[in-house]
Amino acid sequence: MTTPRSVALERLAYTLAAPVLAVAPNLYPDSPVNQVVQLAGAAGIGGWFLAAKSDEPGAGRKILRWSPLVLAAAVDVAAGHTTGWGPYGMDGLLAAGWAAAGYLVMPFSRHTRRRHRPALAAPAPQPAPAEVLEEPVAQPDDGADLLTRDARVLWEQAGMPGRTHIVKATRHAGQRHDMTILLRASETGRPITGLTEAAVAAPFGVHSSDVVLAEVAIQPGRQGGPGWMEARITPDANQRRRTKPTAQERWTDRVGGPKGGAPGSELVHKTRDDERGVTFYRAKMADSTETPRIDLAKVCRALNLPEDDSCVFVLIDGAEFLISAFDTPPLSAIFPATRELLTPDTKGMYVCGFTITGQPVKTMVYQHDKNAAAHGLILGVSRSGKTQFFAINMAAQSLDGQVVWLSTVRKDEKTTVLGRYIDRQGSNALWMARQLRAAKALCEIRAEMPWPHDGQPHDYKPGDTRCPYRQLNVYADEFMTAAQDGDFGEFIQKDGDDLTVTGLKYGIGFNPAGQSPFAHNGFSTEMKDNLRQNSRPIIFNMGSPGATRKAAEGTMENAYDVPTIPARYSRQEGSAIERAMKGEADPENGVSTGGVAVIVLDNGRAVLMRSLYADFDTDLSNLFPDEVNRLTAYEIAELEKRGLWFDWNEPVRPGEFWPEPDEDDEGEGHSSRRGGGGGRGSKGGGRSEQVASPRQALEAIKNLTDA
Repeated sequence: MTTPRSVALERLAYTLAAPVLAVAPNLYPDSPVNQVVQLAGAAGIGGWFLAAKSDEPGAGRKILRWSPLVLAAAVDVAAGHTTGWGPYGMDGLLAAGWAAAGYLVMPFSRHTRRRHRPALAAPAPQPAPAEVLEEPVAQPDDGADLLTRDARVLWEQAGMPGRTHIVKATRHAGQRHDMTILLRASETGRPITGLTEAAVAAPFGVHSSDVVLAEVAIQPGRQGGPGWMEARITPDANQRRRTKPTAQERWTDRVGGPKGGAPGSELVHKTRDDERGVTFYRAKMADSTETPRIDLAKVCRALNLPEDDSCVFVLIDGAEFLISAFDTPPLSAIFPATRELLTPDTKGMYVCGFTITGQPVKTMVYQHDKNAAAHGLILGVSRSGKTQFFAINMAAQSLDGQVVWLSTVRKDEKTTVLGRYIDRQGSNALWMARQLRAAKALCEIRAEMPWPHDGQPHDYKPGDTRCPYRQLNVYADEFMTAAQDGDFGEFIQKDGDDLTVTGLKYGIGFNPAGQSPFAHNGFSTEMKDNLRQNSRPIIFNMGSPGATRKAAEGTMENAYDVPTIPARYSRQEGSAIERAMKGEADPENGVSTGGVAVIVLDNGRAVLMRSLYADFDTDLSNLFPDEVNRLTAYEIAELEKRGLWFDWNEPVRPGEFWPEPDEDDEGEGHSSRRGGGGGRGSKGGGRSEQVASPRQALEAIKNLTDA
C-alpha cells in the first residue's frame, strides 16, 4: 500500500518539531521559537472555542484538527517551567510523546477531508454481480377496472397496510380524487385490526382527516363483518365542506358533534319563510330515546346566528326540536283583540294570544272535559300586562254569558274602565273581602237552587241551557297584597281558599293575580294546587328570567324548560368590543315586553306567547256584549237575606266581620273592631295589632292574659 503524501509530510513535521519543543525552552528561554509555538497554541484554543460554539455538524472533527497546536504549546510551556530537563528527562519524554501521538493519529491531514477519498493503494472497485430478479407471484385476474388496479399498486407499494387487500375501488360521482375502497383481510377468517386513517391516507397522499373507516354490512352476494372494511377517501369533498358547507354538513360538524350545542342531533331540514322573516331548523336526536340537551348560545355561534333571546327560540317536542331564527323580534308585534278571536267555541276555548311561530294560543272560560267552571292564575310585576289580560279574559267570559266581578287593592284607570262592562267592581281590601264572602255564600245558595226541568238542585254544567244561573268569575287583583292587609287579610285568605276548593261545582271560578304564587305571600299550597289543576296559568314578566322561571315551575307538575322573558327586546347591533374600544354608547333599540307571557298548557309544557292587546284609550264596547250579565233575581234575594248584597263601598257595618263588644267588655277595657274599621281587637277572629316595639309587645301580653 502506498502512503499518501500529506500523511508522510505530517509525520516528518512531527519528527523534526519534537526536538525543538524539548531543546528550545531549556537552552533559549527567550527565543522567538517559544513565542511562535505559544501563539500557535493560542490560535488552536480559539479554534476549539469557535468549534464548540458553532451549531454546524463536525465540531468534534474541528476540535481534533486543532489539538496538535494546543498540545505543542502545552509541552513548550511545561518544559520552560521545569528545572533543566526536568525529573527523569520529562521535557524530552513529553516532546517524544507529542510526536508519537501526532505520528499515529495524524489529526490534521486525516480530518481536513470532509469526505473520505480512496487512497492511492485502494483496490479498484469490482463490478457487482447481476441481481437475479424473482418473478412476481401472478395475481389472479378478477376483471378489476383501471381505478382498482391502480389503487392496488399503491396499496402493495405501501406494504399492504393492516394486512389487507383492496377488493374494489369506486370513484365518487363528479369528483376527481374522491373514492371508496373496499378492503378485506389478506388471510381468510382473520379480522382486520390495526388499520388506521393515517395508514390508509399515506399511500394515496391525502390527509388523515380526509379518510373515514366504516364497517361493511353483509349484503346478498358479498360477505361482511370484521374481516371487511370500507374506507372513504374524500379530499375534494372535504375541501368544499370546509369552505362552502351545506346546512346538513354545518350542523353535523359544528352542532351535532360531542362538543356542539346539541350533541347527538341530526338536522332534518332547514326552511325559510320570507313572508314572516324567519328561518326554521328542524332537528331530531339520532337516538330517539335521548332527550335533547341544547345550549342555544352555542348553537347560534355554530350557525352564524345572532345570540339574541328575542329573535332565536327553541321548541322541544320529545326527541325532536325546532329552532326559529327571526329577522326581527316576533313578540314585539301587536296583536289587536277582536270579538271573533275572543268568542269561545263549544268547548269554552278562545284565542288569548299568539306564539313566536304565529300559532294561536287558546285558554278556557270553563272546563268542558271536567264539566265545571274554570279558575285562573295570572302572575306578573307591575306594568307587565296583567290588566290587559284581564280585559280580554273578561270579554271572552262575558261573550259566553258569564258574570264577572273585579276587585283590586287600589283604584286605577284601567280597572275603572273595565267596571263599565262587568257586573261589579271595587278598589280596596274591604271590597275584596265582601266580594269573596258573597261568592262563598253563593255556593250555598246554588247548592239548594232548584232547576226548572225537575225542581231539584244539580251541580253546574257549562253550556247546559237548563241551568238556572250563570257562571260567576271572581277576579282579585293584587291578591298577595290584600291577603296581608292588617284588617281584612285573614278573611280574604280564608274565603279565597274555600272558593278555590268548593266554587267549581257551583259555577264559580276564582281568578287571583299577583307577583308571587308562594304560600308565604298569600297563596296557600291548597289554593295553588287547585288553581294549577283547573286553569292554564299565565305568567308575565316577574322581574327577572330566574323569577319568571321559578314562578312558572311553581305552577307546573314537572319543571320543563321555561322560556325566559327579558325586560326589553333588543337586537344586538355591531360589535360590543369595537364600541368599547371606541368609547361609543350601546344603541338604544329596546322594545317593551309588556304583554309577553308564559302560558302553561294542559300537558305541563310552558309556551311563550304575546297576549292580545285591548286598547283602553278606545271604546272597549266592540269586545264586550251589548248587555252586562248579572246574577238572577233569586240569587240577589238570597244574598240580601244574608245581608251580603249592598253597596260594598260602604264603611264596615257593625258586626259585619267581628261581633260587637258587650257593655261589660267595654268597661273592662277590651276593644273590638267597630264600624269605621279603625279599631283593633283580640277577639272575634280579628288579627291582633302588629308589634313594632318592646312596649307594644308588653301591652299585647297583658291583653292576652287579662293582666
